[in-house]
Amino acid sequence: MKTKKVFLSISITALILTVVLISLKAYYVAVALVVGTLLIGHRELWSLIRRKKLPPIDERVKENTSKSIRNGFIFFALATAFLMLPFSVRLIEAPDTVHVLGGLFISAGAVYLLSYLFYDRVEPGLGEKGLKKLKTFLLVAGISLGAFIISVFLHNAIYGLFIHYFGVDFWDRIGIADEPVFFFIAVIICPLAFAVGIIGSLVIFLKGLFSKTS
Repeated sequence: MKTKKVFLSISITALILTVVLISLKAYYVAVALVVGTLLIGHRELWSLIRRKKLPPIDERVKENTSKSIRNGFIFFALATAFLMLPFSVRLIEAPDTVHVLGGLFISAGAVYLLSYLFYDRVEPGLGEKGLKKLKTFLLVAGISLGAFIISVFLHNAIYGLFIHYFGVDFWDRIGIADEPVFFFIAVIICPLAFAVGIIGSLVIFLKGLFSKTS
């Protein structure tokens, strides 16, 4: 009964917010809210479709749900904080707040869904060796993403500082069109490392998801 009340309250709240957003013509955010709600409530919706009833909630489900909600909230908070930085605003031409909020809602819902699948099926399906490989690939992806952000910042900073102290035509005088080191790291090395990390993580994630021992 408690599960049903919680599910109904979340659904009604999402419906009311969706109607309000549509009335404000914030269609993108409304769609994102609906998608995010469906991602968060995927377990209950799937059970209603297949079994015509809500799934039972035991301690394991509560723990998995709690950790997944925590991950989604942390992602939402960090992404919001990052997008508020002047540096990240300059990466987006004419940023649209509505589109940004919509993207954050969908992304947070996706993080919740992936986290729940990991705790519920992937983690039990992978051995200790598999979990270490997954963490390694995720670490590679995270480090490469951080290195990309730092490299872009340092590239722009060094480029601007040399122009400020040595003149606008400094780079032309030395025969280089742009700052080369951090440009190469940001454009070549970081994307390659990020691709390796993401692809490797996805392969191991799917292996654990469809493992017969899960």
